[in-house]
Amino acid sequence: MLDHLIRGATVVDGTGAPSYVADLGIRDGRIAVIAKPGTVTEPAATTEDATGLVLAPGFVDPHTHYDAQLFWDPYATPSMNHGVTTVAGGNCGFTLAPLNPDHPGDADYTRRMMSKVEGMSLVALEEGAPWNWSTFAEYLDALDGRTAVNAGFMVGHCALRRHVMGADAIGGQPTGEQLAEMLRIFHEAMEAGAWGFSTTQSSTHSDGDGEPVASRHASPAELLALSKAVGEHEGTQIEAIVAGCLDQFSDEEVDLFVGMSAAAGRPLNWNVLTIDAAVPERVPRQLSASDRARKEGGRIVALTMPILTPMNMSLGTFCALNLIPGWGDILGLPVPERIAELRNPDVRAEMLRHANSKEAGVFRRLANFGRYVIGDTYSEANEGLSGRVVKDIAAERGQEPFHCLVEICANDELRTVLWPMPSDNDPDSWELRRKTWEHEDVMLGGSDAGAHLDRMCGAPYTTRFIGDCLRGRKLVGLEAAVKMLTDDPAQLFGLRERGRIEEGFHADLVLFDPERIAAGPATLVHDLPGDSPRLDSRAIGIVSVRVNGVETIRDDEITGAVPGTVLRSGRDTRTVATR
Repeated sequence: MLDHLIRGATVVDGTGAPSYVADLGIRDGRIAVIAKPGTVTEPAATTEDATGLVLAPGFVDPHTHYDAQLFWDPYATPSMNHGVTTVAGGNCGFTLAPLNPDHPGDADYTRRMMSKVEGMSLVALEEGAPWNWSTFAEYLDALDGRTAVNAGFMVGHCALRRHVMGADAIGGQPTGEQLAEMLRIFHEAMEAGAWGFSTTQSSTHSDGDGEPVASRHASPAELLALSKAVGEHEGTQIEAIVAGCLDQFSDEEVDLFVGMSAAAGRPLNWNVLTIDAAVPERVPRQLSASDRARKEGGRIVALTMPILTPMNMSLGTFCALNLIPGWGDILGLPVPERIAELRNPDVRAEMLRHANSKEAGVFRRLANFGRYVIGDTYSEANEGLSGRVVKDIAAERGQEPFHCLVEICANDELRTVLWPMPSDNDPDSWELRRKTWEHEDVMLGGSDAGAHLDRMCGAPYTTRFIGDCLRGRKLVGLEAAVKMLTDDPAQLFGLRERGRIEEGFHADLVLFDPERIAAGPATLVHDLPGDSPRLDSRAIGIVSVRVNGVETIRDDEITGAVPGTVLRSGRDTRTVATR
């Protein structure tokens, strides 16, 4: 007997092939039968009519930070609501394991680092996760059997360094013995099922003490040694971030990426490729690393988002503005001192110079302060300003836009919510995106779901993109869009029997209404441990989500089932070799 039968669905199978109408039966977590409508004779415990609905493979999000959230939210919301059935975690060199049991302060250090660098609530990290592991294997075991989504995890370089080197991980270089120990612990993690190795060399990544995170102190030789170790295990990957990811790679960064991928014989993915027609030289420069890697025995894949993700900003809390060169010191001052500095015309002029400099890279897009929209306000002086554009307010007041924005924020003691309008929402930029997506080493992703919780909400990119393809810009067809969200990332990660609708494959499925599929606006909710805030977005038009055959979402409501699997390298992934 079938566990469930879906009748009359329009099947988009993930391969890019034309859609077709079929009945699909599920048994024991797998797709048991796909047949012409009305021809399945085997009885089913439950049946539903999916006439007019699209049935697609569950979406695969290749870049998330759900490493901690899954402990208090096994449903990986809101990603699962938006059709995501598999997530990749442990990115950017940041993982919660391994923790050295001889260093009792490491857990606190890790929590503070994750709070700073990934915008996670410190209270939620402290109260929501058990922190009862030391090895990476113990961390994976702590999650096994308690998630609604499938999840795989890289080993973070920062945790490896901290485990072996202690406080010397910041600023120090490992001895030969320490590097050997780092490799030993890494191999143990890989044997337990870690997906691979992740690291960051990005200048924007600092720990809870304001120091460059541990992996930023690693030499190329250390990175290459760990990369080579990746290639000694089946079904593995590399994920890496360097400063040039934000704008354009340096020659040394290209050398490093190519060397790491070639040493491992495995794909390396990075994020995020920002596509803007106003900077036409960026995409060719960034993808030159991919072209060179293919010639030298490696593969470098750029992740890029198919939507513009709104950002919730503030001069009062850590956000992307802090990452503009020269801004961090000012925005890190106590609020009264910060306001005084921001009101100084000479300080503002210097800040604007930095924001518009080449060194600011992709953050230059944040420097047009006249295009900011005022969000929530908190003072009588700012009454009526919510929803208005700064340039209009500045014109009324006879002020320069940044000066105007500072005065508005100062009235709220810097609590004012700011929404920068995207500068790359023009037809030329969208056409450049469409063309770039065709490159063999460009893949959709980079949601950062699970991170930057009260600043951005990238998780709904799946439903928003498909809705745009069906009823908006229509840059690609439905079949191509689904393939980009399912089979493409599944193939990159070597996921076994996932990413397509095919008999015998795991029944990770999303059923949606093509006339309605979309994402609601991001709204601030307080549902994290400790009543901490985050941005959430409702899914529109998602009828059902199934993970391993079990329904986890029905009409955007969580069923409470937790059928997900901790996906382990080798067992659940095959090797995707580069040569």
